[in-house]
Amino acid sequence: MKAHEIDYKLYGDDMQFVEIELDPRESVIAEAGAMMMMEDGIDMETVFGDGSEPKGLFGKLMGAGKRIVTGESLFMTVFTNNSSVKRRVSFAASYPGKIVPVDLTQYGEKIICQKDAFLCAAKGVSIGIEFTKKLGTGFFGGEGFIMQKLEGDGLAFMHAGGTIYKRDLQPGERLRIDTGCLVAMTKTINYDIQFVGNVKTALFGGEGLFFATLEGPGTVWIQSLTLSRLAQRIAGSAAGVKGGGEGSVLGGIGRMLDGID
Repeated sequence: MKAHEIDYKLYGDDMQFVEIELDPRESVIAEAGAMMMMEDGIDMETVFGDGSEPKGLFGKLMGAGKRIVTGESLFMTVFTNNSSVKRRVSFAASYPGKIVPVDLTQYGEKIICQKDAFLCAAKGVSIGIEFTKKLGTGFFGGEGFIMQKLEGDGLAFMHAGGTIYKRDLQPGERLRIDTGCLVAMTKTINYDIQFVGNVKTALFGGEGLFFATLEGPGTVWIQSLTLSRLAQRIAGSAAGVKGGGEGSVLGGIGRMLDGID
């Protein structure tokens, strides 16, 4: 199926949302709960599976099964402009970061991304799963073993935390990054997981046990802030507030004494 040719506009800086403009009868698919606002004349429908064209019961079950494996909802939402004029619908992610628009035709009609990176796409783009070739990647890659693949000839939108860095790797050029910082890559990238180097660094370096090693040619998208890091900082700050604040003169001793009558 040829994807619908949608138009879009990005708003904001660190808390972005994307506004999609739909011609009459055009549609966009999105993760459940991603919709921010929509104009009158746009109808929304929850669909079973990945939101692609109906392929019979077996095809729908396969699409739904793929989404279960990636940890996503069984359902997606299709937004269709059923009016006679152009209408707009907007989507936003659930945590601070950037929205990355990708024209799949410029990248061989396929992008591999983290399972929670997909935000929305033109109807006709297929969302499936991508298995890596090496078993070690599955055990130690965090998001690595089972990733999403976006396929088709239309526009897709990904969301990632913090600042987004796009890097074009030349043939044979290698880049090592934190596994959680990898947002997406083109299908030509060779992706593997490697041990950080020694036990002391692994235990006390604070960077985790493994790196993602990417080898070109191809394009990669990297995020500076992962959701897990953000959650850890929030949890740590909350604990500090309970203990009298991070700026307390007594510091850790004050927090120890906090529970003493």
